[in-house]
Amino acid sequence: MQNTDVITLPRLLGRLPKLLANLPGLIKGARMSKITDTRTPVGLARGFQLAVNNKPDGVALMFEDQRFSYRELNAWSNRVAHSLTARGLRKGDTVAVAIENRPELIATVLGCAKQGICVALLNTSQREKVLIHSINLVAPKAIIVGEELHDAIEAVRSELSLENSAFLFWADRNTRDDVGIAPAGYINLAEALKDAPEHDPDTIKRIFLNDPLFYIYTSGTTGMPKAVIFNNGRWWKAYGGLGHAAVNLNAEDRMYCTLPLYHATGMVACWSAIICASATLVLARRFSSSRFWDEIRRYECTAFGYVGELCRYLNDAPRRKDDARNPLRVIVGNGLRPGIWRQFKQRFGIERVVEIYGSSEGNVAFANIFGFDNTVGFSTVSYAIVEYDKDANEPVRDAQGFMKKVRKGESGLMIGEITKKTPFDGYTDQEKTEKSIFRDVFRKGDAWFNTGDMMRDIGFRHAQFVDRLGDTFRWKGENVSTTEVEQIIDQYPDVQESVVYGVEIPNTNGRAGMARLCLKKALAGFNFEAFVDHLYKHLPIYAVPVFLRISYDAVETTGTFKYQKNRLKEEGYDLSRQDNPVYVLLPDQPDYQRLTPELAAEIDGGEHRF
Repeated sequence: MQNTDVITLPRLLGRLPKLLANLPGLIKGARMSKITDTRTPVGLARGFQLAVNNKPDGVALMFEDQRFSYRELNAWSNRVAHSLTARGLRKGDTVAVAIENRPELIATVLGCAKQGICVALLNTSQREKVLIHSINLVAPKAIIVGEELHDAIEAVRSELSLENSAFLFWADRNTRDDVGIAPAGYINLAEALKDAPEHDPDTIKRIFLNDPLFYIYTSGTTGMPKAVIFNNGRWWKAYGGLGHAAVNLNAEDRMYCTLPLYHATGMVACWSAIICASATLVLARRFSSSRFWDEIRRYECTAFGYVGELCRYLNDAPRRKDDARNPLRVIVGNGLRPGIWRQFKQRFGIERVVEIYGSSEGNVAFANIFGFDNTVGFSTVSYAIVEYDKDANEPVRDAQGFMKKVRKGESGLMIGEITKKTPFDGYTDQEKTEKSIFRDVFRKGDAWFNTGDMMRDIGFRHAQFVDRLGDTFRWKGENVSTTEVEQIIDQYPDVQESVVYGVEIPNTNGRAGMARLCLKKALAGFNFEAFVDHLYKHLPIYAVPVFLRISYDAVETTGTFKYQKNRLKEEGYDLSRQDNPVYVLLPDQPDYQRLTPELAAEIDGGEHRF
């Protein structure tokens, strides 16, 4: 598939006038993103303190009908900080936090940060064994639970390695005005704050680059989640590199965030950009496509945080005449698909898309500073995109044993050099940390972080996301990018959304493509012949899905909108494991036909030569 988004010198020069307008921010952000000084106070607590000093009476947080100024939120979080230390918690300790998006979560995280206490940001959708694993993995000294997660915690409490006195509680209400009643066996945190001091703790001045700030968990789409260490230095670099250099909000801006704050896009990327400008975080409990634009207008939001599927849900909603009648000017996030990028901007009147790239654990970061479409943006850190052999499942090395960089316009594996300026802090599991490192990459003794992402070099230190290695499969001797196939399928008018994955057919090499389609119309009215023509027009033959699974329900996702593909891969085209109708494109046939148990048996028996 031809790529038309390669960055040329004339295109780059055309963006310089707008870029120069933010030159001070770019310089400041670049300096902060390369900090190595381990003696200067940095981090979330320090950044918030600067925002309070800059605009104490500015609105820091809005949630439903509640508003908090920077002064008020600072005082509240200080009382949390002092209350926790009164209970014996100290810098370097870990506290697990199970609270949905609401002000109590913000006050808790900020209060812990002020004391140098590391917050394990529990995924609020986790239950049973996964929840037990996530909590015990980080050995917390305490757990702070919101009323909305009380039942989930109680169901596993006997399996947690915590003393009974370590369970703290926030009622699910406005606890600034009403402390609520804690259940038996829990300490009411709102009650405990009543007599706590409101001044900044001295510990803020003693939080440095390498001090842990969060544990952020991988999504757990495969196996048990891993806990990623996110330190204050990384937050400070995001605060500078995103806040000052890329997003560039002002104090009057309001950013709407429906993303779960246990994920780095919301907690780090969005909130750091807000704090940087002393702007306002408008927080929603969770994403709702039906309420989204009404709340954007109600709160007069000029920005919002996104992940790609959030934008897809909004784009798939019925069009309204007033779609572009909103105060938005910039959106910040990751994963906006090229298939809808330009139409999404035009439909909703959005000036800038600050697409970013990074991972909770990684040391490679990109931001769309120049404002080009269909790119994760520009990076100042030391990275490389190298040739990758998917058959061998490893990077290509030359005769001397070193890796080979791809040429402009080509795709390969993204890796990030591990240096003092770009460290890799790793996981709680040292073995998993070591498995994520490549050594002797371009010279003896160097070390690089394996992002696991296939990226395309589009020139001038810009990159374009292609696929996760785990989401790429091989069929007919060719590598198939699930993301690229999904983009083509999703352009077909009668498809609401698609998920593409590889499934095994007995006695064949590789995996055959299968797509789960959520349709906009009844199956009887779906034109398979026209759909096949669309696929063959835009995809190479080997990338056209062999199987289709038809559905009218949204695909199951994680809390951060990542597709849960494992179950789909396991079920494959086995009719006994699903109620959805399945269609197959047999060899030398012009169209898909309904899969029956008899036809499936023929395929399994090798009667059709794929």
